[in-house]
Amino acid sequence: MQLGRVIGTATSTIKHPTFQGERLLIVQLEGTDGRPDGEPVLAFDRFGAGRDDRVLLTSDGQILREQLGRLTPGRWSVMGLPDRNQS
Repeated sequence: MQLGRVIGTATSTIKHPTFQGERLLIVQLEGTDGRPDGEPVLAFDRFGAGRDDRVLLTSDGQILREQLGRLTPGRWSVMGLPDRNQS
């Protein structure tokens, strides 16, 4: 699990079938000091996070496959939204 900040959303006219109808966010991962850590990632979101929201992510592909009910090339997904008072 890792914390990150939503920096945008992703849209595409052509995508893998498992991405159809899913909300995709562009998330900048954060290190323990809150600074950017690496390149942004594409994450599935079913929590309704918005731009500048802090999110708790997982890169566990099994969790994402269970959420979608099928195999997917997707990797990252939002697991929760930390308390805004803590961000």
